[in-house]
Amino acid sequence: MTGATEPLLVTREGGVVHLTFNRPEVLNALNLPLAAAFRDECLKLAGDPSVRVVVLKGAGRGFMAGGDIAVMRQDPVANAGALIETMHEGLQALAGMAAPVLASLHGVVAGGGLGVALAADLAIAAEGTKFNLAYANIGTSCDCSNSWSLPRLVGLRKALEIALLSDTFDAQEALRLGLLNRVVPGDRLAEETDAIARRLAAGAPLALGNLKRLMRESLGRSFPEQLEAERQAFLQCAATRDFAEGTGAFLEKRPPKYEGR
Repeated sequence: MTGATEPLLVTREGGVVHLTFNRPEVLNALNLPLAAAFRDECLKLAGDPSVRVVVLKGAGRGFMAGGDIAVMRQDPVANAGALIETMHEGLQALAGMAAPVLASLHGVVAGGGLGVALAADLAIAAEGTKFNLAYANIGTSCDCSNSWSLPRLVGLRKALEIALLSDTFDAQEALRLGLLNRVVPGDRLAEETDAIARRLAAGAPLALGNLKRLMRESLGRSFPEQLEAERQAFLQCAATRDFAEGTGAFLEKRPPKYEGR
């Protein structure tokens, strides 16, 4: 685990890696050191086949309030440009890695923080969590994948409402819109996050990675192209020991034990 004063805390339990944004005094607002640490860690994890799950969290009272406005105001174009480029490199690595990414949300999820949460594969939030795209409120458009993720998750009309009006909405509304998978009481967030992470980590890595890739790439393909991608991915899985284990466990009515081979 990195030191408690580091902008990004990294802990690992077996194949589960927890990345915790650690600027709690400013609701984990993004500055360049935090963005660089996030990017570097994501690139490292994307190249590590032993990583089964990545969990994103925020220290203190919230997940993330977006970019650090005080920093950006000092030299808006240069500072924002460096911050966005760095965060986007990290988010691309997260989206492209085989391991599922789980966002565990509480408190405030705003601006770039919402983009980071939506870039994850799954998201769970504590009751009382507040969401706001926020960019229109400070006179700018969005970054951190928001314009890619929102229309795909909620549809174009609702995405435009969330972006243009920048109203705050709660976890139950986020769940209704499809931005979240689950909402749990605040005192159970860590427990429920760990339960989902352990369940994902116990899965067959190639199968989960192929499922993630197929889903993420599907909107950019024609129907015949997607069918061919499905065929290739299935046959790739079928050649593994994990497939033999999974089918054997099913027939023998026992839990499978996947090894990632």
